[in-house]
Amino acid sequence: MITSPPEETATAPAIVPTGQPKPATKASVGKRVRHVSPARAKSGKKATPAKKAATSRTKAKVAKPQARRGSKTAKILDLLRRSGGVTAKELMKATGWQPHSVRGFLSGTVCKRMGLKLVSTKGEAGMRTYSIKP
Repeated sequence: MITSPPEETATAPAIVPTGQPKPATKASVGKRVRHVSPARAKSGKKATPAKKAATSRTKAKVAKPQARRGSKTAKILDLLRRSGGVTAKELMKATGWQPHSVRGFLSGTVCKRMGLKLVSTKGEAGMRTYSIKP
């Protein structure tokens, strides 16, 4: 009978504290970074703005809008063409509009859209009159 050598049942020698603290070791963890996408490289060429077509009314000959007979626009234009002009109250009475609507119509439609020269004068009584310059 063959006998095998007896197994060693001894354990590793125990570490005996000697009274000295362990040396401080730094953690092997990397620097904290933000979780963002990487920066994009800038191109060498600068973009040029797209060229737009001419949309100015002065370059393209556009017919001036005309008022239909019997419309409020036609009534206002007739009142503006009379000698001495017309007051804002008379325009409000003729159209049934509020004062801000009359002023907006004179500025937007008569001056800008129709391209007419509107003259505003203030009389001695403090009443403002509007007329179209011929």
